[in-house]
Amino acid sequence: MQTIITTVVLVLSSFVLQAQNTIKVKMLDFDNDKGHVLVGLYDTQEHFLDKAFMSRKATIENNTATVTFTNVPDGVYAVSCFHDEDDNEKLNMFMGMMPTEDYGTSKNAPANFGPPKWKDAKFEVKNGETKIFNIKL
Repeated sequence: MQTIITTVVLVLSSFVLQAQNTIKVKMLDFDNDKGHVLVGLYDTQEHFLDKAFMSRKATIENNTATVTFTNVPDGVYAVSCFHDEDDNEKLNMFMGMMPTEDYGTSKNAPANFGPPKWKDAKFEVKNGETKIFNIKL
């Protein structure tokens, strides 16, 4: 009986300890301090730029903002952010195609002829890592 209890405790502890990664995102070069910045952490290519695994909203001060995602499980992720200058919680688009608000992604993935690609923005965290990204908007 003692062996079963010990095994269960060890298994449950491993799940808790796995979710110890931290991702810090510093966004730079905002045009102004109006509105907020909305930041999404994505955990799959299928959800990238559509449905965030975790999200944060931050105030912009001196054309810079910072958010931190804590207790992130080991895995592959990508970050995307945009300057929600008018605080409508949507990325404004011109004719439904071109963003009119500044945006950025992890690894400063380029947006050539369309949105940034998962393969260019993705990164891995594991074993209690802290990843720090500077994203230029």
